[in-house]
Amino acid sequence: MVEEQRESVPGHREKEAQPAGVARPEGDAPKGDAGLMPARGNGAPLPIVAIGASAGGLEAASRLFDAISLGPPADQANPRADGLTGMAFILVQHLDPTHQSLLTKLLAKHSAMTVVEASEGCLLAPDYVYVIPPGRYLSVRDGALHLSAPHDPRGSRMAFDFLLTSLAAGHGPQTIGVILSGTGNDGSAALSALKAAGGFVIAQKPDDAEFDGMPRNAVATGLVDQILTLAELPKALADRARTIAGQSRPGPQPLVRRPVAVVEPTDQVASMVEILSFLKETTSQDFSQYKPGTIGRRIERRMGLLALRSGDLAGYLEFLRQNPAERDLLAQDLLINVTSFFRDPRVFEVLDKTVIPELIDKLAPGHSLRIWVAGCSTGEEAYSIAMICCDAIEASGRAIKLQIFASDVDTDAIALAREGHYLPDIAASVPADRLARYFIKDETGYRISPLLRGFVVFTVQDVLADPPFSRMDMVTCRNVLIYLNPEAQAQAISLFHFSLREGGILVLGSSETVGKVEGRFEVVAKSERIYRHLVRSRPGEAGFPFSVGEVLPRLAETSREARPALASSLANICGRAVLAGHAPAAMLINRQRHVVFSMGPTERYLRVAPGYASLDLLAMAAPAFRVKLRLAIDQAEKMGGRIKTSRTRMTTQGAD
Repeated sequence: MVEEQRESVPGHREKEAQPAGVARPEGDAPKGDAGLMPARGNGAPLPIVAIGASAGGLEAASRLFDAISLGPPADQANPRADGLTGMAFILVQHLDPTHQSLLTKLLAKHSAMTVVEASEGCLLAPDYVYVIPPGRYLSVRDGALHLSAPHDPRGSRMAFDFLLTSLAAGHGPQTIGVILSGTGNDGSAALSALKAAGGFVIAQKPDDAEFDGMPRNAVATGLVDQILTLAELPKALADRARTIAGQSRPGPQPLVRRPVAVVEPTDQVASMVEILSFLKETTSQDFSQYKPGTIGRRIERRMGLLALRSGDLAGYLEFLRQNPAERDLLAQDLLINVTSFFRDPRVFEVLDKTVIPELIDKLAPGHSLRIWVAGCSTGEEAYSIAMICCDAIEASGRAIKLQIFASDVDTDAIALAREGHYLPDIAASVPADRLARYFIKDETGYRISPLLRGFVVFTVQDVLADPPFSRMDMVTCRNVLIYLNPEAQAQAISLFHFSLREGGILVLGSSETVGKVEGRFEVVAKSERIYRHLVRSRPGEAGFPFSVGEVLPRLAETSREARPALASSLANICGRAVLAGHAPAAMLINRQRHVVFSMGPTERYLRVAPGYASLDLLAMAAPAFRVKLRLAIDQAEKMGGRIKTSRTRMTTQGAD
């Protein structure tokens, strides 16, 4: 089916007669129906290479496609000498939204593949390079490209995060994310979602990049699988493409194939059990009810980053016992904290326009609106729901008390959620009006307003082991159940049913369902996975060993943290007042050279460069001392201590 449709589209039959490096007009790119999954002619999944870049990106992309056109080494398996790869490439380069882009024509000179500007509804095809148009966001759904306007035309745009998030939602296992030269951190926020969906991530070596901000930030997430030079990238892409091609195929399978089921060796299973037992003993995290495949992939990823022999779980267990830091990193990897504000906009649109207003309308006088956000991670989901609830309550004109209980098993994630401070890139996902109402902007990002923060109570809780909340009007648990085995999923659904009032709402993730519930739930919105509670739970049905009268999760711990936090805030206010009037210009930067704090008259030396906003110190520094500043930072990293440089004269508004 895929091959026949491709040949019926103008531009595919004459592909071989077309000279290499010719940019095809936008309308000549292959179109397809939205339900067709991207696959190659033999039915194998189509590898999708998503490339993100900003400053220095044109040179980096040109060098990469030059290297691909040279072909792989002669001794590599299945060599291709024609410069074609069998992969689909999508390039997101930060462009000036007010000018026409020449990027398509420029890149066509460096590739034997067909280079086109991405267009609405264009079906992904092998050996095509799709370039993002200026002033647009680009996403992939059901194998087709879709264009949309940026969320905030005037704000910081995270176009690569937007693309990777869409690929993670529908094509994770066949996606290879590549981060090239650029300033800022576009792409880093979406890596957790891509990795959780089975994607693969490669970053250009920072030393090989003209601007190392984007690659450095990506590497700092700990989610990058390989860090390579541009010359090394083609072989890595080819290796990963072969792995993707070996995955399960969407079309008919060949008549003769190897058995699908592979029995793991007994010692491997035993080592896996020992690793999980070790984590439970030393970190208090119980992963025994996670799917074995999820656990295995995460462990293999950690072993790969450490250059340990693949499959040697016994050796990795010994390494864990001797290295507490790696033990903690593995536990964090297994917790899979993937979240963002208003994640899955279609779900929040239904909640905003229909579900929440209906709950408020049916709420009895004097009753509070009670919501439980299970698996809240770092708080974005809980705060997103709090925002739409506040708006709906205000629109209703009723004096309704809002209570949101947000829980997660990850202590570190809960600490960040309680802090309620987020990076500047949330401006791309939070609507501007809500950003203005519910956040306070500071030097390093956005802080949740005290009003909104007061509606949400965060607590550390294991959904399967700790008592659940009760008398809830709505429970949300999105993208948590997919990591659990079937028995644990069924137990969680029973717990949520117990927690809900009759007529309450349950919201699950896009790949999750309530399963066989025997009339306990009805569907409210099928594609958004929203369900309504129908009947009360019977005694013992929820599957936890306590009566309703027993103590539920303790929530008073948060209040004990309020006094130290308030004292710290007052001390910061006093300190900043003194420093503002007496301190010289100073900037505190992290290892990615991003400014995380500043004081004094920094406006004399720093400016916001044209294009996409960035906190990269070198990008904001005046050209007069940019070189000396880079050298000083490099010396400080290598030598430590205080570094002095010679003076530099610069002119500001006509004065030295």
